[in-house]
Amino acid sequence: MRPKHGWLTAVVTLTLGGGVLVASLGGCAGCEPTNQYYEPTQPIPFSHALHAGATKIQCQYCHYGAEQSRHAGIPAPSVCMNCHTEVRTDSPEVAKIRQAVETNKPIEWVRVHRVPDHVYFSHEPHVTAAVPCERCHGPVAEMTVVSQWASLTMGFCLDCHRTAPAEFLGDTTSTPLQMRGGALTDCAVCHH
Repeated sequence: MRPKHGWLTAVVTLTLGGGVLVASLGGCAGCEPTNQYYEPTQPIPFSHALHAGATKIQCQYCHYGAEQSRHAGIPAPSVCMNCHTEVRTDSPEVAKIRQAVETNKPIEWVRVHRVPDHVYFSHEPHVTAAVPCERCHGPVAEMTVVSQWASLTMGFCLDCHRTAPAEFLGDTTSTPLQMRGGALTDCAVCHH
């Protein structure tokens, strides 16, 4: 014996099930994992607003690996002491840095920016192409505590790769439109 309103039950089930499926997939437009706004507590309070902002220390003075390496790197405590042998020598926080140098122990900084493991990212081509650090890291020179400003999702990266000025690749003859389907958006650029 067939239930009385079998067709109605089927329609309602398909409609509700389809609605749940569409809603869940529609929400996936931004479901990539992201650490955007992540702002960990560091072992030593460090103000980029003071160092990069007020005193105008260039990013690559401390993050010297960015120009030639995949990783920008965290400066060794000895780099901090280049200034802090003369500046704020009586600060308890500077004393922690001094102790790290004297004991040859690294400071256990907490990593802020991270892309997924399946993504290959290197700072070197971005620095070489003169992509401003702020493009991905945000207004660091205004940050008392650094946070991950951008989502660093595939969509975030592709937005830039699709519209990047041609000179970022050392090409002064192509337009961004000509490059749109080219080297910058090839999957193998970021996924090795």
